[in-house]
Amino acid sequence: MAPTVHLSCLLALLVAGLAQGIKDSLRGQDPGPQPLELKEVFRLFQMQYNRSYPNPAEYARRLDIFAQNLAKAQRLQEEDLGTAEFGVTQFSDLTEEEFVQLYGSQVAGEALGVSRKVGSEEWGESEPQTCDWRKVGTISPVRDQRNCNCCWAMAAAGNIEALWAIKFRDFVEVSVQRMAGGRGWGMARHLATEGPITVTINMKLLQQYQKGVIKATPTTCDPTLVDHSVLLVGFGKTKSVEGRQGKAASFGSYARPRRSMAYWTLKNSWGPQWGEEGYFRLHRGSNTCGITKFPVTARVDKPKKQHQVSCPP
Repeated sequence: MAPTVHLSCLLALLVAGLAQGIKDSLRGQDPGPQPLELKEVFRLFQMQYNRSYPNPAEYARRLDIFAQNLAKAQRLQEEDLGTAEFGVTQFSDLTEEEFVQLYGSQVAGEALGVSRKVGSEEWGESEPQTCDWRKVGTISPVRDQRNCNCCWAMAAAGNIEALWAIKFRDFVEVSVQRMAGGRGWGMARHLATEGPITVTINMKLLQQYQKGVIKATPTTCDPTLVDHSVLLVGFGKTKSVEGRQGKAASFGSYARPRRSMAYWTLKNSWGPQWGEEGYFRLHRGSNTCGITKFPVTARVDKPKKQHQVSCPP
C-alpha cells in the first residue's frame, strides 16, 4: 500500500475524534494553545501534501487556518443535503480568500500563462515584421455576441477555428451555444446527445470537498456568485443504499436522504488526487452552486473543403 494511502487513513481517523473539539474551541474569542492531536493531524497533512513553512510564525498561522478549515468542513458536513463528505484536502492550510485567488476563474493573460509564452521578448530576432492570418481565410467571420455575456466563449471559438485551420489545413465552424438555465433539463439533453458542456459554478464548497453529491442551499453556496469553470461530463442517480445512516470519513455519524438523488458529474482541474479522482458531483435539479447559470458549449462541424494556410506578410 502506498505511503499516501496510509497517511490518508491516519488523517481520517485523527480528524474524526478531533473536529468537534476544534469547532467548540473556535466559538470562543481566544482558542488558546492548539491541542497536541491537532498538531499531529497537521504534521500528517504536511507529509501527505509536501507542505513546509519558512518560519515558526508562518507555521503557527497555517496551523490556525488548518484548524478553522476543519471546523468549517464539519459545519458543511452537517448542513449538506446530499451525500457529500467534507474534510482535509490539499487546500486545508489556505484561507478562503487565498483559495479563491489561486484557483478561481481568471481571464487575464498573465493568469492563463499566455504572456510568458507569446510575449514579444520571446521572439527575438526571428520575429516577422508583419503577420495577418485574415488574408488567407483562416480567421472566421466576425460574430455579434449581442447581450449573451459570452465574449470569452466567442473568442475561444475563434481561437479553435483558427488553430484547427493552421494545424490541419481545413476549416471547422465552432458555434458557441448557451443553454437555458432554470432546472437545467435543456442542458441534460444537450449533454446526452452532443457532448460535454463548460459550466461556471460557485466553488466555495470545493475547498473542503472529498466525495459524494453536494446538495447546497442558496445560503450555503450562493448560485449567483460563480467563480470557477469546470467541464460537465455526465449525470445520473445515486442508489438508495447511499442514503442509509452511516459514517463520514472525517466526522463520524451522519444522516442522509434515503431516496436516490439525481446528480451532475463534473471534471475539475486540480489533479486526480482531489475529490473523486479529480471529479465531483453536484445535485441535479436545484441549481446547486449556480451550475445552470452560464452553461456554454462549442459545436464543431466537419469541414467541407481544405484550405492551404500560411500567414501572409
